[in-house]
Amino acid sequence: MNLEALVRRDRAVAGIGLAGVVVLAWAYLLRMASTMGGMELSEGMGMAMPMHDEWPAAQFGLTFLMWAVMMVAMMVPSASPMILTFATINRRRATSGTPAVPTAVFLAGYLVAWSAFSVCATLLQWALGVAALMAPMTLRVTPIAGGVLLIAAGVWQLTPLKYACLARCQSPLGFILSEWREGTRGALVMGMHHGAYCVGCCWALMALLFVAGVMNLVWVAAIAAFVLVEKLTPPGRAVSCCAGAVLLAWGAWVLLRTL
Repeated sequence: MNLEALVRRDRAVAGIGLAGVVVLAWAYLLRMASTMGGMELSEGMGMAMPMHDEWPAAQFGLTFLMWAVMMVAMMVPSASPMILTFATINRRRATSGTPAVPTAVFLAGYLVAWSAFSVCATLLQWALGVAALMAPMTLRVTPIAGGVLLIAAGVWQLTPLKYACLARCQSPLGFILSEWREGTRGALVMGMHHGAYCVGCCWALMALLFVAGVMNLVWVAAIAAFVLVEKLTPPGRAVSCCAGAVLLAWGAWVLLRTL
């Protein structure tokens, strides 16, 4: 089998694997949302916010799992160009005698970064519940908190740091060439670095899940679609700036209605 055939095969295998991971993540979320939606309010919801200051370990673990799976479902599609680029270069380098590294190692590093974000999101969810700023049944913050989150996300969309992180996500080849490291450990570190850039680019957008309800899958899908569009459009600030302006206006409108 010639090199180009091997490259196409590896990209196909990686693409199928990524699609499978995303499908499983969405299947889990759909099942969870269905289970939560079918519960009686009087019985409480398995992923709802406890009404006291302490979470049991199991509750924390389940909430973290919910966030981690959501991040897989939302972020892996937009990271696929980077992951497939890694698979391509990895295969080409292997023909010169460099040991090939499984693409799953790069993906694992990427997910480590989003797992760290999921821990932070879980802690924020607990804090919002303790402060009585989140409804335990809908997992939706109060209008004032929602307006503040919308404005914060809008401001972040307009910052140079947001654009710097986005630019790294929009150029898979440039990132791979500048960040390349040899071996399994190197691939893991590369994945973590790319994940860190993605977190820097998208953390504020993910925080908007608190506005419409953490398990509102329409909201989840909408944010995931926007992230994909933002990363796949040619480098530039137009999409981010437009989104920032909309979020700022939306947040101001929510706060004005509340006051």
